Amino acid sequence: MHRALFVSEILVEIFINLNQLQNSDLLGRTQSVTRRSLASLARTCKTFHELAMDLLWANLSGLRPLLGCVTRLHSVIYDPESKYSWSQHAQPLDEHEFHQFLRHAARVRHIDIPANNYFHLLTALPVEPCVFPRLLSLSWIVQRANTGDFRFFLSPTLRRFYTSELHPDLKCIGTHCAALEELTVLEDSDIALLSETVHSCTGLQRLQCPPLDSGAWMHLSTIPTLLEVKISASHIIRHPFHDLKFATFHNLTTLSFCETVVLVVITILQHFEFPSLNEFEMHVRFLPCAEAELLFRALSLCKASKTLQHIAISSRNRVEEQSSISLTAVRQFLCFEQLRTLKLSANCSIFLDNDLLFEAMTSWPHIRSLSLVDWHLWPTAVTFRGLFAALRLCPRLQDLEISVDARNIDIEPEAEAFQHTSLKKLIVGLRETEDVNGEAVARIVFSMLPAIDRVMWANGGVPRLWYDVNIHLGILRNKPFSVPGCCIIEAALDLV
Repeated sequence: MHRALFVSEILVEIFINLNQLQNSDLLGRTQSVTRRSLASLARTCKTFHELAMDLLWANLSGLRPLLGCVTRLHSVIYDPESKYSWSQHAQPLDEHEFHQFLRHAARVRHIDIPANNYFHLLTALPVEPCVFPRLLSLSWIVQRANTGDFRFFLSPTLRRFYTSELHPDLKCIGTHCAALEELTVLEDSDIALLSETVHSCTGLQRLQCPPLDSGAWMHLSTIPTLLEVKISASHIIRHPFHDLKFATFHNLTTLSFCETVVLVVITILQHFEFPSLNEFEMHVRFLPCAEAELLFRALSLCKASKTLQHIAISSRNRVEEQSSISLTAVRQFLCFEQLRTLKLSANCSIFLDNDLLFEAMTSWPHIRSLSLVDWHLWPTAVTFRGLFAALRLCPRLQDLEISVDARNIDIEPEAEAFQHTSLKKLIVGLRETEDVNGEAVARIVFSMLPAIDRVMWANGGVPRLWYDVNIHLGILRNKPFSVPGCCIIEAALDLV
């Protein structure tokens, strides 16, 4: 054996790189080869054994591999005819078999528990705090877990815990697992139990869970390590939300809400400051204009103007409401001077014109992705001249979704020396109209946006107007636009 392999640092690096190959094949073939390679290395010599075994047992899916170490169960577990039903009639492990089961448990760093169909085999196992003494990550997908199921897995070293549903046994998880950094609860839970669980955690870095009560939010504001909070629910959960006091999330960088009561989010933004916030997202079904105005204003006043880089706010369903509110959405976001991404998709009119677009681009010199489609205002007040005047101010912009008045050809591309070479994706929110010169629009795009090979439509489809524009654009770039056969024939005939 080469003497370099006796250097522990070199050997560790080689083994770790071999182990990382298991992520390269989605079909599991590379993973299988890697595990066989590690098993062979573990049998090669004493120098390789411990490191190879640590990597081989580091990540487990279920308890089956550990139970396979039990002499009595090994043959039935790996018998193709009984591997799915063997546990139904198996007797619990005795004391000697527990030692076989736990032989490699100390090597496990991450484990997925998809079901509790093996737990009855462990009923006689004494409760010990170190069943998995080095466990770092636990993914729990068990539906309707029983009391006591968690007792073997809540290691004091646990840092990441992912569970599909919350169980009363977890309400003190932060006490049992003082090193816990990440907590994810997927399904809607009892809000009192969830809040009590969160209260037990004092060193969290990332939290993803259903809506919390005001007491839990106050507790989260006291955790200096907290970096990310994502609140999501499968449906709107309404609950009392009061007694908030003004506080600061000093180090929080990501704040996200999905299917949350809009007024609750507004209350949170009004009572807390986020001086380190980098990313804000909110996705709901309905966002009425009045609530949208309050939300945007509250976000602009939460002390994140110097740090916020990514904003995405959307509502899936449109609300038919008679409102005279002039939504000043863009102006509310002018204070975010570090903005890289802004995506607004709400049931409100944005009232964007050339002057306001120019002012916005002046305020956002680092912008890379901008989505501001006004679905209500027609005709749109942004023209090609206003668009390109604004684009001169944002050389890093790569994606743009905006409503443009394509009927008003107020620019001569041949007379302009300007080209925006970074823009690679252009989506327009223009309604269908016959009064547009498709060839003229294509020449503007071709001359001034060299990286754009086709223009997309915000509704997802491609109306006749933009078929024509893209066909002209494809001809100019010597790259025919691909559309369904009938549309190609029809559009081509129109060009003759």
